Amino acid sequence: MQKQDRVKRILGIGMPILALVITISIAPMDLVPPWIAPLPDTVQEQVDDAIEYGLDGIIVYVDQAETAPQFYAAGWKNKNTKEPTDPNALFRIGSISKLYIAAAVAKLVNNGSLSLDDTLADYLPALAGRIAYADQITLRMLVQHRSGIANFTDDEDWDWFTSQTDINKALELVLDDPADFAPDARYSYSNTNYLLIARILDNELGYSHHQYIADEILSPLGLTNTYGLLSQVEYADVVSGYWYEFDDDLRRLDYVIPGGSMIATAQDVGIFLRALNNGSLLSDDELAIYASIYEFEHTGWIPGYYSIARYHRNLDTVVVQFVSTTGGDTWGMANVVGGKATGISDIIYSRIGRILENSSE
Repeated sequence: MQKQDRVKRILGIGMPILALVITISIAPMDLVPPWIAPLPDTVQEQVDDAIEYGLDGIIVYVDQAETAPQFYAAGWKNKNTKEPTDPNALFRIGSISKLYIAAAVAKLVNNGSLSLDDTLADYLPALAGRIAYADQITLRMLVQHRSGIANFTDDEDWDWFTSQTDINKALELVLDDPADFAPDARYSYSNTNYLLIARILDNELGYSHHQYIADEILSPLGLTNTYGLLSQVEYADVVSGYWYEFDDDLRRLDYVIPGGSMIATAQDVGIFLRALNNGSLLSDDELAIYASIYEFEHTGWIPGYYSIARYHRNLDTVVVQFVSTTGGDTWGMANVVGGKATGISDIIYSRIGRILENSSE
């Protein structure tokens, strides 16, 4: 749900003697200032600058090898009560949740509880007549976003600004729809895939996949500030989320759909991400399965909350960034998926990476 569009502008000047065509790759014009601004010397300076570009709050966690983790924050945890950002506050991590589900799949495949080659019809026979190619779509294809099943959040009846607490209702948005493409024909990100994977896990386990993740992934890593659902935490402990230039607190919107429902601190996400990347979370066999089916980094986006979690192998550094602002229109030659605030957030994250590279030289 979170990539910045780039466009090319072609200027053609026709003259009897001279024809000049210039191709310029540009971002939306109002994203140029944060993009071209002089690079600060420190991460904290860059985080402070982010607020000047209209972000309400930002948290950054940096874990460099053989160095104590560093926390950076600016702006508001709750701008209506003027409570400053707390780097240890809980945040809605959206689709970063998919990393945890994919890790759970790898563990269950390794112990024989699941097979990557069994089909959706095998696991959820009741859906065989309601999802096209259900007898050909494998668990592997669901994990890899190669199923061809439509994305329910793209449906015209999906409303991001209403609490989404009915998983069945979300699934109903795409049942009986034609496939976007034949199974395994190509990649196309679909939140429906992880809704279905979670249902498969729940059925095969006989209990909630949230509990399995807590027992088999969070507990071994000592992650006590990661939760499956908003209902499991104290409301006041969660960062308030905002739409760009609006004051309504989007924290009130509940979102229980698997693959986008988790809540965590930046540090907990960072610890998980390092363990996923350095092999300490999964056994060698589990890691080999995981590496064959999913990625090792992710972003997350729901209204009011944009998160980025990446391991920078060249620096042996994990950087997690939480921004409590999404949306906003851009102007110029292109729009940004997720809105202006998401575009700014991506720029800030990239610049933090450059600061860390410079400091390592």
